[in-house]
Amino acid sequence: MDVEELLSFKPEQTPKRPSDFERADDDDEDDGSDSPGAAGPRNSKVRRTEHDTSTGARPTTKPVLPAKEPQISEQERLDILKFVETEEPDGEVLDESGLKKMLLLFEKRVLKNQEMRIKFPDNAEKFMESEIELNDAIQELHSVATVPDLYPLLVELNGVASLLELLSHQNSDISVAVVDLLQELTDVDILHESLDGAETLIEALRSQQAAGLLVQNLERLQETVKEEADGVHNTLAIFENLIEIRPEIAKEVAEQGLLQWILKRLRAKMPFDANKLYCSEILSILVQNTNVNRIMLGSIDGIDVLLQQLAAYKRHDPASAEEQEFMENLFNSLCSALMARENREKFLKGEGLQLMNLMLREKKLSRNGSLKVLDHAMAGPDGRDNCNKFVDILGLRTIFPLFMKTPKRNKNRLLGADEHEEHIVSIIASMLHNCKGSQRQRLLAKFTENDYEKIERLMELHRKYLEKVEALDREIDQQMRTEDDDEEPDDDAIYVKRLSGGLFTLQLIDYVVLEISCTDVVKQRVLKILNLHHGSMKTIRHVMREYAGNLGDASDSDWREQEQAHILQLIDRF
Repeated sequence: MDVEELLSFKPEQTPKRPSDFERADDDDEDDGSDSPGAAGPRNSKVRRTEHDTSTGARPTTKPVLPAKEPQISEQERLDILKFVETEEPDGEVLDESGLKKMLLLFEKRVLKNQEMRIKFPDNAEKFMESEIELNDAIQELHSVATVPDLYPLLVELNGVASLLELLSHQNSDISVAVVDLLQELTDVDILHESLDGAETLIEALRSQQAAGLLVQNLERLQETVKEEADGVHNTLAIFENLIEIRPEIAKEVAEQGLLQWILKRLRAKMPFDANKLYCSEILSILVQNTNVNRIMLGSIDGIDVLLQQLAAYKRHDPASAEEQEFMENLFNSLCSALMARENREKFLKGEGLQLMNLMLREKKLSRNGSLKVLDHAMAGPDGRDNCNKFVDILGLRTIFPLFMKTPKRNKNRLLGADEHEEHIVSIIASMLHNCKGSQRQRLLAKFTENDYEKIERLMELHRKYLEKVEALDREIDQQMRTEDDDEEPDDDAIYVKRLSGGLFTLQLIDYVVLEISCTDVVKQRVLKILNLHHGSMKTIRHVMREYAGNLGDASDSDWREQEQAHILQLIDRF
C-alpha cells in the first residue's frame, strides 16, 4: 500500500479555509507554542509585533468530520506503526553543515545590526529591520537544543561567546531572546542526552564569566514589562540548570553577584509574584550545601534580610500556596545559613530569637519554620549564646507547652507529629547541654513543676519511640534473613535507616533523661515510671552508648572526644 497516501488522507467533506489564512494561522501557532519552561512566548516584542499585525481571527466552530471513517486493516495499522518508528521525521535534521550556515548567518546579522546602530544611532526606524532579522536568527538557533551533540561545534565556532556579547545589547528584547535561548540550551533533560556536549557548553559558559554577564543583564531588566519579567525567570532557570548539573558552580555564581542581586530583589517593595518565589528557591539552593555561600550571605546582611522578610508572617499567614512555599524557602535558607558558625552571632544580634519566639506564640503557619530555625540556632557548642538568650527572653514558657502537647496536623501542610517532637526535644537537649548557671537551674526547675508532669511526658515519648525503633529493628532482621546470606550487611545504611525511623529522637529523649536525673528526686521519679511500665534503665544506657559510639563530626575530633566523655559520665551516674 502507499503509506504516504494513507497518512495524508483528508475527508472530502471537511471544509477548507483559504491557504493564505491557514499559513498565517500556522505561523502564529508556531511562534507561541514552543516556548520552554514557565516563561512566556519565545519571540521578543519586535517579533511579536510583526505577527500581531498579520494574523487573522480564528473561526470559533470546528470543522465537521465525516460520519464514516476509512476502514484500516490490522496489517495496515502495523505497517503505519512501523513506518512511524523507523522513518526519519519530516524536515531537515540539523547537522554540522547546517549549524555552520546558521551561525554564519547569525554573525552576519549581528554585524549588520551593529553597523546600522552606529550609522543611525538616533533613528530607530533605520535599524529596526536589522534588529528584527537579528532576533529571527536567534530564534533559529533554538533548533541547536534538539541536537546537544553539536554543542562542542557551537562552542568551537564562538557561538556561545557571540551570544553572551548580546546580553549587553542596547535593546533588552535582544538580550531577553538570548536568555531564552540559553535557558533552552542548558535544559537539564537536554544536557543529559550528551555528556560531552553538556561538559563543553558548561565549561565555555564558566570560562567566559556567563554568570556575571547574566547578573548584569538582570540589573537592567524592568519586571513591570512582561517580556522582561520572563527574562528574569529564564535567567534564574539557567542558574538552576547549571547548579543541578554541576553543584560546585553554586559558589561561582554567588561570587559573581547572584547572591547580592537575590537579596536586593527580595527587599524590593513589589507585589508577590512568581519571580520572587523563584528567587527564594535559588537562594535556598545556593546556601544548602555550600558553606562559603552561607558565610557570604551573612557578610552582606543576608540574615537581616531573611528575618525582615519572615517578620511579615509573624501574625499573618501567607495569602496563597505559592506564598506559603516562598515562606518555607526563606525558613530553609535561614536554617542552612545558621549551620555556619559566623551566622549564629548575627542571628542573635538581629533579634532572630525574639522573632522565632513570637512566631511560636502566634500559632500561625510560621510556627513550623520557626521551630526548625530555633533547632538549628541552638544546636551544638556554637549555639551556647543563643540557648542562654532564649531562656532570658522567657522562651521556656513557649517551648514547654508545645512539648507537653503536640499540635494536631491540619490541611495546611504543618509539621507531622514525629518531626514536631524531634525539633522540640532537640531544642530542650541543646539547652541542657549549653546552658550554665541560673539559666540551667531555671530549665531544670521546669521538670519539677506540677507534680513532675513534664517527666511523665518525657517518659511517654521514650516509650513511643522505643516501640518504633524495636518494630523497625524486627523488620530489618526479618529482611536480612530473607536476603542472600552471602551479602555483607551495610551497617552504615542500616544505622541511617534506624535514625530516620525514630532512633535519633529516642537518643535525644534519653539524653534529656540523663541530664535531668542529676538530682535524686528526679532520678527516683524516672525509675518509678520505668518500673510502672516495665521499662529498664539498661535500655536507656544501651541507647546512649550506641549514641556515643556513633557521635560527631570526624573533622572535629576534640569535640567528639569531649562529647563522648560527657555522655559516658552521664551513663555512669545514671
